[in-house]
Amino acid sequence: MADFLKDVLLVLFRIATILPLLLIITLFMGKRAIGELPVFDFLIVLTIGAVVGADIADPGIEHLPTVVAILGIAVLQRLVASWKLSSRKFGKLVTFEPTIVIQNGKLLRGNLKKIHYSIDNVLQMLREKNVFDISEVETGVIEANGSLSVLKKTSKNTVTREDMGLPQQTATIAYPVIMEGKIYHSVLKKFDVDQDWLLRQLTAQNISGSESVFLATINQQLQLHISLKDETTIDLPPIIH
Repeated sequence: MADFLKDVLLVLFRIATILPLLLIITLFMGKRAIGELPVFDFLIVLTIGAVVGADIADPGIEHLPTVVAILGIAVLQRLVASWKLSSRKFGKLVTFEPTIVIQNGKLLRGNLKKIHYSIDNVLQMLREKNVFDISEVETGVIEANGSLSVLKKTSKNTVTREDMGLPQQTATIAYPVIMEGKIYHSVLKKFDVDQDWLLRQLTAQNISGSESVFLATINQQLQLHISLKDETTIDLPPIIH
């Protein structure tokens, strides 16, 4: 019983000493380390979490080496951050580059595959940006920290109906009707159209069938917006991290 109480007191002592130290170290590393979490900073956080977790949970681990390890990790993080600022080549080695995944409303399948993102990932991130129709997007970029930056088309950023004193209209949503070649008949049924109608619309845009379509969306006006699996003719802006 005495040994148990001793271990409990030791764990409580370590919590009381480690948490203030972590707070000081976090402030030392700066806002960037917790606000963006680039890949190297993410690894730093994981490592500190593992070191601290083992120290708190196992009374048999020496406490002082844990403190030294945390201080060493914090200093390393600051050094790497300084090296990244002084050398772009080094910075590229320890972080991801931004990747354009949408251009002129077209979803770029090749770039999505490179970063292992799915259509669903991008559509969810667009909704979080209050974008419910991919055709409104001029450029969409997956940043180094995994977030999505969106530049809407100029026509979507001009004066609003409210600014012009016009009555408000209900916002429309574009629904995916084809994803990676698969037709979603439930969406067609919602708009009271069938597969034959959809295939005729594809033919009118010189698309032989749904197999070559990466993503097609349909809005309330029965307008189709299509991204092909092979969008090689799109000119991408030179976005550099």
